[in-house]
Amino acid sequence: MKLSTKRLYIVSTPIGNLDDITIRALEVLKNSDIILCEDTRRSLKLLNHFKIKKKLVSFHKFNEKHELKKVIEYINEGKILSLISDAGTPSISDPGRLLINTCLEKEIKVIPIPGASSVTASMSISGFKDQFLFYGFLPKTEKELEKILSHLCQIQFGQIFFVSAVKINFYLKKFKEYFAGRKLLIAREITKIHETFYREDVDKINMFKTPLKGELTVVISEKNIKDKPFKEDDVKKKAKLYLKTYSLKDTVELIFKLEGVNKKKIYQICLDIKKKNEKNI
Repeated sequence: MKLSTKRLYIVSTPIGNLDDITIRALEVLKNSDIILCEDTRRSLKLLNHFKIKKKLVSFHKFNEKHELKKVIEYINEGKILSLISDAGTPSISDPGRLLINTCLEKEIKVIPIPGASSVTASMSISGFKDQFLFYGFLPKTEKELEKILSHLCQIQFGQIFFVSAVKINFYLKKFKEYFAGRKLLIAREITKIHETFYREDVDKINMFKTPLKGELTVVISEKNIKDKPFKEDDVKKKAKLYLKTYSLKDTVELIFKLEGVNKKKIYQICLDIKKKNEKNI
C-alpha cells in the first residue's frame, strides 16, 4: 500500500479488543514514517501486537501547541504522518483538533481511517431510536453540569455521554432530575473481557454500591412526548431547583418544555415558590 505525502492520516484504533482494528488502519500505520500518539507506552503495545516498528512521537493535549510546528515541518518534508489516540478516533473527545485545523489552513489533506467506536457500539445495542446527540464528557462540577443538562433535557433525541466511572453516582443523581421518564444504558469495558451493560429506567436505577473502574459510555433514550399527568411534586421539585439559576419566566418555560403539562398551573407553583424564597431572604 503506497500512501501519498503532504497528508495527515487520522487513524482509529481499537477501543479495547485489539482484533477490532481494520486492515486499512494496519496498512496505514505500517507505511507511516512517524506515528503521533497520546501515550507512547500504550501505543507501543498496540504496534508490538501487530509487529509494527515505527517512530512514535508523543502528541497530546499538554504538548500539542509546542509540537505543532515540528509536526507540520515533518509533513512538508514529505514524511508520512499518522495520528492515533489511546483508543478510538482522534479528535473525538481526544486531542487532534488543533493539528487538523492547522493542516487544513495550510492546505494539507487530512484523511480519516475509520474504526471502532464506543458511541456507535453502545447505541447499536441500546434499542433506542437512532437519532441521537453525542455530547462527550460532561462537566465535573455540579453548577456547570446543571446548566448543561437543563438545556440537553429539552432535546427529544437520545443522547450519549462519556462519564468517569468513579463519578457515576454523581451523574446518575442528576440524570434522575433532568431525564425522568427516559431509559438508560450504561456500557462498561466495551469489547473487553469484563464488558458489561446496565439497562434500567432512569427513575428506577439504583446508585452503585461499589466503585466502577475506567470510563463509561452512557446512553439516554429519546424523550417520551406523550401527554403526561400533572405531577405537582415533580413540578415543585424542578421549580425550586431552576429558580436558583433562572428567572420566573425562564423557569416556567423550561418546566413546560420538560413536562408538557398545564402551563398556568406551572406558573402559579413557580410564582408561589418565588414569593416564599423572597420572604426568606
